[in-house]
Amino acid sequence: MIGISVLGSTGSIGISTLDVIAQHPERYRAVGLAANRDVEGLFQQCERFQPTVVAMADQASAADLAKRLASIGSSIEVLAGEAGVIAIAELTDAEMVMAAIVGAAGLTPTLAAVRKGKRILLANKESLVVAGDLFMREAKAHKASVLPIDSEHNAVFQCMPQDFEQGLAAKGVKRILLTASGGPFRTWTNDQLKSATPEQACAHPNWSMGRKISVDSATMMNKGLEVIEARWLFDATPEQIKVVVHPQSVVHSMVQYVDGSVLAQLGNPDMRTPIAHAMAWPERHGSGVASLDLFEVARLDFEEPDTQRFPCLRLAFDAVAAAGVAPAVLNAANEVAVDAFLSKQLAFVRIPEIIETVLSQNLEGDLDSVEGLMAIDQAARAATEQLIH
Repeated sequence: MIGISVLGSTGSIGISTLDVIAQHPERYRAVGLAANRDVEGLFQQCERFQPTVVAMADQASAADLAKRLASIGSSIEVLAGEAGVIAIAELTDAEMVMAAIVGAAGLTPTLAAVRKGKRILLANKESLVVAGDLFMREAKAHKASVLPIDSEHNAVFQCMPQDFEQGLAAKGVKRILLTASGGPFRTWTNDQLKSATPEQACAHPNWSMGRKISVDSATMMNKGLEVIEARWLFDATPEQIKVVVHPQSVVHSMVQYVDGSVLAQLGNPDMRTPIAHAMAWPERHGSGVASLDLFEVARLDFEEPDTQRFPCLRLAFDAVAAAGVAPAVLNAANEVAVDAFLSKQLAFVRIPEIIETVLSQNLEGDLDSVEGLMAIDQAARAATEQLIH
C-alpha cells in the first residue's frame, strides 16, 4: 500500500487525485490531506478517505474542522497553519506527495517534501517559477523524484528519452513544443479584451480549473509560467522551448528531435490522466478517463501565439531569459494583478501592464534560500499593490 499526502486536497487537482486513489484502493491510501479554508470540503474528504492527519492553513478553519470531526467521534488529527501543512508534506507514511497548493504559498511545504526524498507529484508550478534553481538542486541532493502533473509537462515527460537528464542536445532533442489552448479569449480583438470580465475569463473552453489559473489561461500567463517550469524540469534553454496554440487541447505537448521526428502525447482534456501516470510511473494503470476518439476529434489545429494581444507570454520569456529574481517577481506581480482583476479592481488588459512595470523596477534579493525568495516575493507584491491602488 502506497501512502500519499495531498497538499491542496479540496482544489480541482486534489479532488482529481483523490478520485484516482479511490479507483485503486488496493494500491494507494490518502494518509494526509491539507487545504486552506474549505472546511466542508475537507470534512467530507475526511469522512470518505479516513486519513491519519489533516491540516488547514487557516487557523480558524482548522479549529472549526476539529470541532466537526470531534462531533462525529473521529480520531483524525487536525493541524493548523503553515507548520501543519508542512507536517502533512513530511509524513513518514507518505511515499508520494501531491503538491497542488496554488501560488507561491505552495513552495515551502513542497520543498519540505523534497528534503524528505519523496516522490513529488508537482502540480504547483510556482515552486519552479519562484525557486527553480534551488528546488532542483534540493531534489538532486535529497534524491527526490519530481514528476510533472501539468498536462503539458507530463506530456513532454512521456515524450522524452528516459535519460534526458544527461542533456537534451546530447539525447537528440531539438525543441520542446508546449501546446496552449489559447484560452477563452483566443479569437477576441484588442477592443473586446478591454471589457473582459472575470466571469468571461473563468469560462475556459476545454478545462475545468480554479479561478486564478483560469485567468492565467486567458492572459496566457499560465503558458508563460509553464515555459519557466519546463526550463527547470528539463534543463532547457529558452531557445529550446516553443509555444504552439492548439485550440482542441488534444495534443498536450510535443518533443521535436534533431532527426525530424516529433513525438506527441494525446488524450482527452482530463487531469486524471497525468495524475494517474505520475502515480503509477514507470507502470500505468486506469485513471477513469475515456480513451481518445480520433474520429470524434476529426481535426487538430495549430497556430502561432499572438504576443501583441497576449503580452504576458512575452513577459514570461523575457523573465526566464533574464533569470535571477525576474521569474519570482513576474509570478508575484501576476498573482496580485489577477486577484485585483477577479475582485474587479483592475481591467483585464491592465494585468500585463502592471506586471511589466514591476519587472522594470529591478528588484533584488537572495536566491539561495526560501527566506530570501519569499522576501523577493513580498517586495514584488507590495510594489504591485502600490501600482494598483
